[in-house]
Amino acid sequence: MPAEKFDFRSAQGHTLAALLDRPDGPVRAVALFAHCFTCGKDNKAARRIAEGLKLHGIAVLRFDFTGLGGSEGEFANATFSSNVDDLVAAADHLREKLAAPAILIGHSLGGAAVLAAAHRIAEARAVVTIAAPCDPAHVAGLFGEHVDAIAAEGEVEVTLAGRPFRIRRALLDDIAEQKLTGRIKDLHKALLIFHSPTDATVGIDNASHIFLAAKHPKSFISLTGADHLLSRSGDAAYVANVIAAWAERYLDMAADAQPSDAAAAGTVVVRETRRGKFQQEVIVGAHRFLADEPVDVGGMDCGPGPYDLLLAGLGACTSMTLRLYAERKQLPLEQTTVRLRHDRIHATDCVECETKEGMIDRIDRAVTLQGDLDAEQRARLIEIADKCPVHRTLKSEIDIRTVEEP
Repeated sequence: MPAEKFDFRSAQGHTLAALLDRPDGPVRAVALFAHCFTCGKDNKAARRIAEGLKLHGIAVLRFDFTGLGGSEGEFANATFSSNVDDLVAAADHLREKLAAPAILIGHSLGGAAVLAAAHRIAEARAVVTIAAPCDPAHVAGLFGEHVDAIAAEGEVEVTLAGRPFRIRRALLDDIAEQKLTGRIKDLHKALLIFHSPTDATVGIDNASHIFLAAKHPKSFISLTGADHLLSRSGDAAYVANVIAAWAERYLDMAADAQPSDAAAAGTVVVRETRRGKFQQEVIVGAHRFLADEPVDVGGMDCGPGPYDLLLAGLGACTSMTLRLYAERKQLPLEQTTVRLRHDRIHATDCVECETKEGMIDRIDRAVTLQGDLDAEQRARLIEIADKCPVHRTLKSEIDIRTVEEP
C-alpha cells in the first residue's frame, strides 16, 4: 500500500511532515528513520529502505526535520539538539497512533541523531546507523571556508548539495557541545553499524570509533562499493534485508504470517504498491519482494522487471535441474552459472522456427559448468538444460485464463 501521510507536532510547536510505510499484513515491529543532513523523508535511500523493511512486516516512519521538505519552521533555527528533539517527538506520536518504535535507524547525521536520542526512547531495543559520523561536529566540515564567517557574522548562506541553506552560529555551538561517545558507551541497546570503506563523505574511521565505543551486542556490516547516499537501489535493498534479519534476534517480533490471499501452495500474488508508475509487490508464500521497471522507462528501479523475473525463473530451474541430474549420475559438477538475455528478433533470422514473418521472442542462455567434467559429461549436461520444467513450459502451448475476482 502507499505510504500514509503522518504529520505530528515538534517540541517547538511546528507541524512536521512524515510518511508511514505500513506493511499490508500484520505489523511485526515499528521502526523510526532519521535521514541525512539537509536530506528529507523522500530521498532515495530512506524510501528504498522503508519499502524493503515493509516487505518484512516492519512499519517505518520517516519524516522531514524542522525546516526541511514539507515540515514547518526555519532550517536556520534547527540544531543537532533540536533534531534529536524532533526524533523523540516522532517516537511519542508513534507510541500514541501505532506503537513505540522498537528500531531506530539513522543515515549519516541521522545516525548520530538516533544514537543521541536512543536513551530517551525507552521502548527502542535496536539501533542502526548507516554511514554515520562518530561526532556531530563532522557536519561543520560541510561548510568549509564558511565556518569562520558563520562564527564571526552569526549567520551565512552556504550551498549544500546544490541548494542554499542559512547556517547560524547556534548550530556550530550546539554540535561542539555534543558528547556522543558517552551516549554510545551507555546505549544499552543492540547496535548495528553499516558503513562503506569507500565513503568519501564520512570516512570509515567513524564506524570504527562508534564500534569500539559501543558495548555488546554490536555488529558491523561493510557496504563495500556503496557511496555515502546509497545511490544504488541494490545497496538500500541489502541494508533493509540485513536489518530485518538482524532485528529478529533482539526483538519479540510476531511470526511472519502469510497474507490470506497467498496462503494456497503454488499461489503467487502481485499487486500495485501505488508508489511510482510501475512498482509491484510480489508475494510468494512467506517471501516478499518488489518488481519494477528501470528509471529510463518511467519506473523507479526498485526491483527486477517482468522479463527479468521470467529469465530468473528459467535460469533457476536450469541450474536446479542440472544439480539434480549431476547428483543422480554422480558427476563432479561443482557449480553451475546460467546467464540469460531476452530479445525480440526477426522471424527470418531463426532457422529452426516455424514462424517466418514478423518478430519473435528469443532467449539466449549461456551455461557455465565448473568441475572436473569430461567432454561427454559436459555435452550431456547441456542437453539436460533443455529438459528443465520451466524450459518445457515456455516451449509448450500455454493456456492462460484470466478472470475478475471480487
